[in-house]
Amino acid sequence: MAAVNVEHLDSVELQKGDALLVVDMQNDFMPGGALAVEGGDTIIDAVNALMALFEQHNLAIVFTQDWHPADHDSFASRHPGKHPFDPFEASGIGPVLWPDHCVQATAGAEFHPGLQARFAETVIRKGYHRKIDSYSGFLENDRVTETGLDGYLRGRGVKRIFVCGLAADYCVYFTSADGADKGYKVFYLSDLTRPVGAPPDGLEKAYQSMRSKGVQFLNSANIRAKQK
Repeated sequence: MAAVNVEHLDSVELQKGDALLVVDMQNDFMPGGALAVEGGDTIIDAVNALMALFEQHNLAIVFTQDWHPADHDSFASRHPGKHPFDPFEASGIGPVLWPDHCVQATAGAEFHPGLQARFAETVIRKGYHRKIDSYSGFLENDRVTETGLDGYLRGRGVKRIFVCGLAADYCVYFTSADGADKGYKVFYLSDLTRPVGAPPDGLEKAYQSMRSKGVQFLNSANIRAKQK
């Protein structure tokens, strides 16, 4: 991950009302994928181990999944003369255009085979409206359309969320920020995410935004099991 200096908590003990959000651990975001995140596959084993810990304590585990139609407006291929990662701003789209990725019912949209998807209680699909992208697991990029994640978590009595997955400067960031806005206590798991890195200052801005919203930063090794 790009070097961004933020203060991390020494330790957090799991408690009733906690949930783990595993964001977009899909083939297209892995090395060799259509929108590859460097090192995205290196966090899989640790994510699996953390899911096992949450399951052991009967705590909620939720996956999000990018699920784009083939003609999604966030794809550079939909804009003549444009290329992936070109700057682009439109309602619900931007700040850059993307290569075609995570197209519905394709191998690229599937979860990485090394990810133990059996741990997921539910999967929240997002980005399936052609004219609106969806970085956050909570809200699509029109900042109005709900994905259903908030309702699910409240139904499970969740108060605190631990967020990991891909990518650090987009979907993990927006999920964390929106979780804080919705009143959850949010822990951003810095070691269990990796950035896209476009634009180059995106990660730094994401960290600044999360800090301003009260998101706390934590490494997964410092999550402690509930005491008996």
